[in-house]
Amino acid sequence: MQTFKVLIIGSGFGGQCAAINLLKAGIEDFRLLERRDFFGGTWCQNTYPGAAVDVPSPLYSLSFAPYRWTQMFAEQAELQRYTEYVIEHFGLRDKVELQTNVERIEWDDDNRRWVVHTSRGMFQAQFLINATGPLSQPVVPRFEGQERFKGKTFHTNQWDHAYDYRNKRVAIVGSGASAAQVIPAIAPHVQQLHVFQRTPHWVLPRADRRFGRFQRWLLGLKPAYKLLRWMIYWQFETRVIAFKYSRPAIRLVQQQALGFLKRQVADPELRRKLTPDYAIGCKRVIVSSTLYPALGRSNVTLHSREQGIARIDESGIVTSDGQHIDLDLIVWSTGYDATDGVISYPVYGKNATRLQDVWAQYPRAYLGTSLPGFPNLFIVTGPNTGIGHTSALFIIESQMNYILDCIGTLKKQGLRSIEVRPEAERTYTEMIHREMERTVWKSGGCHSWYHSKSGHVIAMFPGFSFSYHRLTRALKPADHLLS
Repeated sequence: MQTFKVLIIGSGFGGQCAAINLLKAGIEDFRLLERRDFFGGTWCQNTYPGAAVDVPSPLYSLSFAPYRWTQMFAEQAELQRYTEYVIEHFGLRDKVELQTNVERIEWDDDNRRWVVHTSRGMFQAQFLINATGPLSQPVVPRFEGQERFKGKTFHTNQWDHAYDYRNKRVAIVGSGASAAQVIPAIAPHVQQLHVFQRTPHWVLPRADRRFGRFQRWLLGLKPAYKLLRWMIYWQFETRVIAFKYSRPAIRLVQQQALGFLKRQVADPELRRKLTPDYAIGCKRVIVSSTLYPALGRSNVTLHSREQGIARIDESGIVTSDGQHIDLDLIVWSTGYDATDGVISYPVYGKNATRLQDVWAQYPRAYLGTSLPGFPNLFIVTGPNTGIGHTSALFIIESQMNYILDCIGTLKKQGLRSIEVRPEAERTYTEMIHREMERTVWKSGGCHSWYHSKSGHVIAMFPGFSFSYHRLTRALKPADHLLS
């Protein structure tokens, strides 16, 4: 059994940020456990055509790792290069165990350690940081006859680049953020493209631009980079006013989105299918200037809910209105288990308490990060840490303040474990869901992946990101049990 002070599960930006902060704190006795055979997470895994970030690149980056981006909204290849730059710049390559799938973890109360069972043996550590991320478990819905289909199928998260989709008959099931990027990328190259949409999404234009040589040089200067980040940050932060505090602001943005739809889609029937019946922001807003034109192409057909999938057979899809569609490829763009399944492996805390039982009603955590009865366990991008208006990396860096403060406090006091008090977690969770009632995510008239099966909004933080940063800035000893 290999023993470390800290184990980090996952090697995406959350795991990298945790590792770098440990190194800055003088802690080198740690390992990242990565189930795949490569280091890097989301932007090394999601390589589907058209993949790109939907937050401006200078903000969607680590504050301590500026980069000379080539465009405002970086595409997947550049995001992968940035990921590799971070890994190499901070010397993380030797700190990862690849092809190490975590199967279960257990708290050993006698030794105050976590025991981690993996596909490559057992590890143990005083501290455990789960950084698997909420968008790591792809979901593929079940349909009658699905296993009979003789064509090709895969999820956008596992795009098969060996398969040539050109001049093929293709269906994309789903119409969310990934589909909105795939559709414009492949539509010009396929024979027919059938898009199955359960619910339309609000779409706003993408204000992308390429940076010139001088602008890229400026991005390499930390003061200029920091200034641009903060300008973008405060511009995006104002969106919370609409999401939570101002119905007139929502209506204004919604009118802008309707105007954009009208300008880009001339066909009134297609426009009807693409018009949501819920408030903008209730579901994830798509940022794209190419989606609507792609859906209007002569070789693209949009199937709304009333023309949805009834069953699948050997040669394609049978729709609920009786149409048979012959297909060569079905692409599942159906998202992830991002709420109830935020941690996919079994977790056993004190007294063999199972995390999945604690979360049976709905996932919850103090600061979205720690739980009563699970000492020295920290969840990066845990329940209610999602942010619909700005960069997730800002939240991840905020969480690191709290996590490193917990670890540092134990070291200073010569103690071995820390866990949040049940009453502190309960007070925090009640505050989160009380504040959530005022948001468009709760009252906007839709059901999205932001919700758990219980109906609670689990994915989002109901306020400004700087409010969350303030909450995580320093450990509150009174909220914790230290021993």
